[in-house]
Amino acid sequence: MSTATRGTSAFEGSSLKEVVAKLTAEIRELYTADEVPWVVGYSGGKDSTAVLQLVWLALNELPQEQRTKPVYVISTDTLVENPIVASWVTQSLETMRQAAVGQHLPIEPNRLTPEVKDTFWVGLIGRGYPAPRPKFRWCTERMKIKPSNKFIRSVVRRHGEAILVLGIRKQESQIRAKTMAKHEKRRVRDRLSPNANLPNSLVYSPIEDWSSDEVWTFLMQQENPWGYSNKDLLTMYQSASEDSECPLVVDDTTPSCGDSRFGCWTCTLVEQDKSMAAMIQNDEEKEWMQPLLDLRNKLDVADDTHLRDFRKMNGKIQIFGQDNRLVHGPYTQQSRETWLRELLKAQTWVRRHAPEHVRGIELITMPELHEIRRIWVFDKHEVEDSLPRIFKEETGEDFPGRPLDEHLALGADEIDLLREACEGDELLFTTARELLGVERKFRTMTRRAGLFDALEDTIKRGFFDNKEDAYAYAVRKKQLRDQIPGQLPLTKDDENADASAPHHA
Repeated sequence: MSTATRGTSAFEGSSLKEVVAKLTAEIRELYTADEVPWVVGYSGGKDSTAVLQLVWLALNELPQEQRTKPVYVISTDTLVENPIVASWVTQSLETMRQAAVGQHLPIEPNRLTPEVKDTFWVGLIGRGYPAPRPKFRWCTERMKIKPSNKFIRSVVRRHGEAILVLGIRKQESQIRAKTMAKHEKRRVRDRLSPNANLPNSLVYSPIEDWSSDEVWTFLMQQENPWGYSNKDLLTMYQSASEDSECPLVVDDTTPSCGDSRFGCWTCTLVEQDKSMAAMIQNDEEKEWMQPLLDLRNKLDVADDTHLRDFRKMNGKIQIFGQDNRLVHGPYTQQSRETWLRELLKAQTWVRRHAPEHVRGIELITMPELHEIRRIWVFDKHEVEDSLPRIFKEETGEDFPGRPLDEHLALGADEIDLLREACEGDELLFTTARELLGVERKFRTMTRRAGLFDALEDTIKRGFFDNKEDAYAYAVRKKQLRDQIPGQLPLTKDDENADASAPHHA
């Protein structure tokens, strides 16, 4: 932890008991001050656990007739969370639900998930979005932000306003400290800051001045009020640290157990998944996660252009920068099929070799597989409908999906005949296949408006002889535009070319 973020200790001059008593009194005062419902963010980590414990303790000390408004606990499961953490959170929410009912508390746990169309695997395997990078971070908004914001907006619609109770702390980082300091200046009343992204919602951060070690002190000395073990939480953090311990922090160079970070096991926004690697290293019972770590490392390719189409998602050709680098688009069909095979292999291995309690794990859900299949056949016109075959080959089980409309998919013999007619020209084959797919799709429609536009777009996508021909065309077009400024109209891709990142799909 840097000295810039250390700040003054929240416990300085006070005992833990005094600090907790002061905070729970503040929570009760804020809770009873109005009828605005609360939404508590809960990840299962130390900070959100500490905040929820404080709220729980405060409400337990209120007379039952004053527990008048709901406290919604929301936890977002991206469906690619670290499996150990995801299991922990899911079990914690269920324990919490039962305890709240038993203690007559208005606390309602909610496990949120992204819509099927927004999941990681539908984006990567279905649409072909390349593995996330800092300049193309397509996952966070879809998988984390949208589910929670959707829930919060629904609360605001029903009640007119909402108060978000979050476990954010100034000492987490300099950026977090600066952001919180900025919002402090705009507080509408004590401890409540406006939320810049969600209208009619305020943010309350009760442990904003706590250090990581103060959080752990509280968790270790205060029993979890919904009956879940904080010592087990500490053990989970320990297992995710390379040295397998949570040391006493004595200076700025001493690593804290609070530095452990849990997240999506597929995340390629970090150099390596240190927490999962440490779990596997520290506990032989967690060695079953090795195939997941291996797959994550395969996704994290420094230069993945050989796995991606030379055209953008819309079929356009785009070059970037002074050196005319080609901006590659989504993963090719072959790459997407390979990623699906790798994922199903990992899932099949885990289900056969992992400890009994995790053998039912779903690395990819059946609704996601159905959506990927739909995208491949209907949107990408990959009419050979390869997903059921891949599923059968990798799992040994028949794909449970219903057969597609026979007018929309081509049989194996038809595909072989089409390939033979194209004489090994892969671009010609994919163009002809897409033309057939478009024609078959519109054949089943009552109105065929848009057919000719769809056929024209397909022909434009496959207009080139190969990748080199497409690149040469893009360079010639750019050179001509530079030579005769203002004579050639700029396309949307031309206008955005200089601002686009090489990893953008």
